[in-house]
Amino acid sequence: MKISSYQQGQPCWIELASTDAASARHFYAALFDWGLNDMPIPEGVYTMFTIDGDDIGAMYQMPPEMSEQGTPTHWGVYFAVDDVQSSAKLVAQQGGKIVMGPHDVGDAGSMALCQDPEGAHFSLWQAKQHIGSARKDEVNTLCWVELACRDSAQANAFYTKVLGWQTRVSKMAGMDYTEWTTAAGPQGGMMEMTEEWGDIPAHWMSYFMVENCDAAVAKATELGGQVCVPPTDIETVGRFSVINDPQGGVFSVITLSPQAAP
Repeated sequence: MKISSYQQGQPCWIELASTDAASARHFYAALFDWGLNDMPIPEGVYTMFTIDGDDIGAMYQMPPEMSEQGTPTHWGVYFAVDDVQSSAKLVAQQGGKIVMGPHDVGDAGSMALCQDPEGAHFSLWQAKQHIGSARKDEVNTLCWVELACRDSAQANAFYTKVLGWQTRVSKMAGMDYTEWTTAAGPQGGMMEMTEEWGDIPAHWMSYFMVENCDAAVAKATELGGQVCVPPTDIETVGRFSVINDPQGGVFSVITLSPQAAP
């Protein structure tokens, strides 16, 4: 489905920072049948992932200084905001951190890279000429974002203030699962990490809709990816899997059940 605008608090863009952009280009283009549109930037090349010419996400080669600091390949999520300056102030006021910005990105929009109180990274995006992803709720596009954290009460207080979300809690697979909602409906979720997660830091996970979860996992494996969580059914939601790309970037694929499909 084509999108012309996003409301406050909706996930609107995804961006991969990779330690090997050349390899990542091949992997994701082959896995999701994405087109590639390279845009020169002062730091090198910013590659747009596209479907039928519509931008749906992007990637870039991670700068050497980031790699030297031990920053792994990772997907980042952007949330739409009406005013990036005021939203960034709320981040700081609510115990988060502004890592970079706010600043203008040409005439595309304005952004700020942030951390929540537990250290999970996310970005704010105030659109001008570029709204973010031009498609959603279709195969091979972002369909869900999910925060994994250790203090759900703290995260709840932070994000509801910063992004204006409301919450809805339900039981799922023997645990409490929080849905982040706006007037436009559910926008993502939150789960609390247990001791079984080890020392994995708090983070946002991106879910991509696929026609067949098992087939997508098999293809990802053929392309050099590794399965972190094998295909698993979630009642009334769908069948999902967590995958590491060849550089270690983590993402999920999901085939939605009829009840959960948009």
